[in-house]
Amino acid sequence: METFLIKALQLILSLSILVLIHEFGHFIFARIYKVRVEKFYLFFDPWFSLFKFKPKNSDTEYGIGWLPLGGYCKIAGMIDESMDKEQMAQPPKPYEFRSKPAGQRLMIMIAGVLFNFLLALFIYAMVLYVWGDTYLPLKNMKAGMYYSQTFKNVGFKDGDILLKADNIQLDRFGEESFRAVVNAKTVTVKRDSMETVIAIPTDMMQRVMRDRKGFADPFRFPMVIRKLSDKNAPAALAGLQPKDSIVSVNGVNTPLFDDVAKALSQHKGADVTIGFYRHGMAQSVVLRTDTAGKMGVYAMMPNELYQTVTYRYDILTSIPQGIVVGVKTLKGYVSDMKYVFTKEGASSLGGFGTIGGLFPAQWDWKTFWERTAFLSIILAFMNILPIPALDGGHVMFLMFEVITRRKPSDKFLEYAQVAGMCILFALLLYANANDILRYFFK
Repeated sequence: METFLIKALQLILSLSILVLIHEFGHFIFARIYKVRVEKFYLFFDPWFSLFKFKPKNSDTEYGIGWLPLGGYCKIAGMIDESMDKEQMAQPPKPYEFRSKPAGQRLMIMIAGVLFNFLLALFIYAMVLYVWGDTYLPLKNMKAGMYYSQTFKNVGFKDGDILLKADNIQLDRFGEESFRAVVNAKTVTVKRDSMETVIAIPTDMMQRVMRDRKGFADPFRFPMVIRKLSDKNAPAALAGLQPKDSIVSVNGVNTPLFDDVAKALSQHKGADVTIGFYRHGMAQSVVLRTDTAGKMGVYAMMPNELYQTVTYRYDILTSIPQGIVVGVKTLKGYVSDMKYVFTKEGASSLGGFGTIGGLFPAQWDWKTFWERTAFLSIILAFMNILPIPALDGGHVMFLMFEVITRRKPSDKFLEYAQVAGMCILFALLLYANANDILRYFFK
């Protein structure tokens, strides 16, 4: 329950920031062109709102709705989700959206997407400035990785160290290396000190989406003690110390952390002989595990065991690098969109549960801001799609007006808005239904 709440709070905070920035983009450009903004709301407010106020001498009501599915900026004289037909039936006023030139209306509509993209670039830059960029190169992961069954089926083996996708060197584990692998014809790995070439099927991405087993787990590493849980832990009482490297349990070799954990779990509350290395010398001790089959130690993680690479940025260098990261993220997301129109891609769509799963179970500000920047990229791209009811739908009709010099009728725009809202609502139901089905039928 605690994990769920932490993820839910991160999701709500992240989406609130993104919605406010998006709607502020529309708001500020509407005010630049002297278009009246009647409402500026975080979340939707059908029937009632949680909070609202209207400053003196202001035309805008600010508030917080009760339905946390986004937010909106109600611009006078514009056909939007408010479906204010009464206002649209009146003669156009000089301060209304529909009275302004097409170029100004176009800028107002793309401002939300623009602000979301700029926000992502800013967040990426600030993350680099505050935390820098530290990662563990794939070639330094001496124990390789655990691979999903989907990748084992095409020739990967646990312990393989990724080297190249086609002729491109793979540097770090993440979305970029994953895309490189699934889109490659061949992948070169280091296996048993030798290079091995693996042929990648042309439908590899579809297989990954169909099987839902993921790619690989980078947490494959030897068991080296980082610290003892407390002075009365079994390991402490037996004399084990930080930096001791555990290599066997009851004479059975345990080269990896998972091997040690598995071996100990088979001897709960029993005496076991632990073989380990200390300062290069082989030693052993006998200890009694606790009832859970543990010995009371914290293990070193891969970034502590292997050599990492760190880049530090000042405020000037973090900005261009943040732009590079943002543009690269957008390109990767756009390239993935082609899979949405496949059977496997459609079934892999997710709703709020999937989005919430992007956030960690423990609150971490660096990860929170990285995920928020990523979602800001997604929000910008999805909103510019030419679907009525989205910003991209309005832009599509405005571009038609600019090119043909013929403005679509208000009645046509109303019908298009309703159709777009139905499409979006259906997609919302479908995506969240996928989440529910995946939860109950894992």
